[in-house]
Amino acid sequence: MTQVTDHSGGVRSIRVPIPDNPLGHTLVYVVDTDRGAVLIDTGWDDPTSWDTLAEGLTACGTSVAEVHGVVITHHHPDHHGLSGKVRDASGAWLAMHAADAFFVRRTRENRPERWYAYMAAKLTAAGAPEEHLAPLRRARPGALPGFSPALPDREIVPGELLDLPGRRLRAIWTPGHTPGHVCLHLEEAHPAQLPGNGRLFSGDHLLPEITPHIGLYEDPDDATVTDPLGDYLDSLERVGRLAPAEVLPAHQHAFADAPARVRELLDHHEDRLTGLHTLLSAPLTPWQLAERMEWNRPWDQIPYGSRTIAVSEAEAHVRRLVKLGRAEAVTGTDPVTYVAV
Repeated sequence: MTQVTDHSGGVRSIRVPIPDNPLGHTLVYVVDTDRGAVLIDTGWDDPTSWDTLAEGLTACGTSVAEVHGVVITHHHPDHHGLSGKVRDASGAWLAMHAADAFFVRRTRENRPERWYAYMAAKLTAAGAPEEHLAPLRRARPGALPGFSPALPDREIVPGELLDLPGRRLRAIWTPGHTPGHVCLHLEEAHPAQLPGNGRLFSGDHLLPEITPHIGLYEDPDDATVTDPLGDYLDSLERVGRLAPAEVLPAHQHAFADAPARVRELLDHHEDRLTGLHTLLSAPLTPWQLAERMEWNRPWDQIPYGSRTIAVSEAEAHVRRLVKLGRAEAVTGTDPVTYVAV
């Protein structure tokens, strides 16, 4: 049964399922405006997810055909996957931050095999063993899901109000989970008069019980060394200072006291960095570091795809340690190893 929650004040959420994923669902928000419903995210591109979204919109008193616009918090397929179908059915505009729109364009412009080769090269540089690299080398075009995500037709400009007639929704750039992740601040009094500064649609940036993955998203043609964890921590602090009355995240459930949750996440990452600094008492590759880090299950029980994600998380933390002067690359190592300083 489709689950719709009324958050009052012309805001509802629909639990759109994510197939075969422990997250379970994406909360797609439906915001009433003077020109019709605007969606914040759309959910995974899957027939069951599409049916659930359509049924949920009917329960909200509207339909897919009547959607006025879609605001995409970030380009991941559980958020952006159905955007193209919604636009095809309604003529709605799609808005995304330029940094994530860049990766959508690059994904569409490049053949899948180039991305497999790029991923293999990155994992080789991180010290991945051959048994992990072999499936990438054998991959066939078309095996990568969501390889033609919809191109947005509007750009979300941080700090500006979005074009939602009758509403005040301001974009806040919160990179880290992805380079162009945005939170959306509804600058309106909370309908239940909770103390605080409006409501915040937080996407995956701020979740009540989950620590978001810090991703490495880089242009294959650009050698710039990014610091996504540093970006994430900085943007977390900005959200904490905003002090919204309520946070409406893309997963799990709504919650209050954003500053307290921000502090928990900041403390978590500081503890993580301290633990990794200890592990790097001897030189390790990012892969070796990931093998030794604490996850929600033992390393040998982590599925193939999740190991790739774990290694990028490890490398993001190593880059932060290097940026802080607490670690350095060992000269002449291949694959590169890092050691604490």
